[in-house]
Amino acid sequence: MRTKQGWPIGVCSWSLRQDIKGVASSLRKLGIKHVHLAVGPAAGKGGKAYLSTALKQDWTVTSAMINFPQEDYSSLGAIRRTGGIAPDRQWPANRKLFIKACDAAAMLGTPYISFHAGFLDHRNRKYARKFYDRMNWLADIAGKKKLVLLMETGQESAADLSYFLDILKHPALGVNFDPANMILYDKDEPAKAVKILAPWIRHIHIKDAIRTKKPGTWGAEVPWGDGEVGGSKFLKALQKTGYKGAVAIEREAGDQRLADIALAVKRLK
Repeated sequence: MRTKQGWPIGVCSWSLRQDIKGVASSLRKLGIKHVHLAVGPAAGKGGKAYLSTALKQDWTVTSAMINFPQEDYSSLGAIRRTGGIAPDRQWPANRKLFIKACDAAAMLGTPYISFHAGFLDHRNRKYARKFYDRMNWLADIAGKKKLVLLMETGQESAADLSYFLDILKHPALGVNFDPANMILYDKDEPAKAVKILAPWIRHIHIKDAIRTKKPGTWGAEVPWGDGEVGGSKFLKALQKTGYKGAVAIEREAGDQRLADIALAVKRLK
C-alpha cells in the first residue's frame, strides 16, 4: 500500500497498544505490510518469542524503535529531565538495552533503529559534550551492526538539530522526521523544517497536532489531516526533497486508534 506520491505506508506498532500477535492482526485488517516496529520487548524478557512472531510475518520492518524505561512524558519539564540519553544514573543500563535492541533490529533485517535522544542544549558546554559523546558511542554501535541510528525530531528546532548533525558528521546517524512533534514541542514549522533536515532524513512519521496556546505545555495530538501540520503542504515539501523512504502512521492519543490510522491511510492514498 502506497501514498499517492509512491511512498510505502506503514504503521508504528506501539500506536496499536497490543502485543505482537495483536499488531499482526490489526495490520492484516488494515491491509498494511510495512511497520515501524518497537524492539524494546525484543530486548527484554520474552524477547525470543516476540522476535520469532515478528519474523514469521510478511512484513517489511521500515525501522526498529527503542525507548528507555525512565522516560516520563507527563509534562515537558518531566521529559526534559528524563528523556533519552541525558540521565546519568540510567546511562549504563540504557547502553546495554540499546545494544540488545540493535541486535534485534539486525535480526529483523531493517536498516534503521530510531529513538528520542533527549533535549539538545548547546548553551551548557558540559552537557553538550556529554550529549555528543554518548550519541557518537550509540552511532558507533549501530554502525557496527550495519544500522543507521535515527534521531526523532521535536525537542529542538530543525536548525539546532542540523547544527548538531553537521558537527558530529557520523555516517551511522540520521533523522526520523515527525512533523507533529515540531508542533507538540512548539519548536518549528514542519514544511520549512523538512527542507533544513533533508540531507539526514531517512524515515517519516505521519502524525498531526495542534500547537499549544500556553508556552511550556504540550500541544494536542489529533488525527492526520485535522491539525496544524498542513498535510498537503508538508508532503509536497517532502516530495521536493527527493525522499524515497517509507511513511509510518503514528497515533499516540485517543481511544479510536485503529480507526484513526485507517483514516490516515485513506487520506494518504
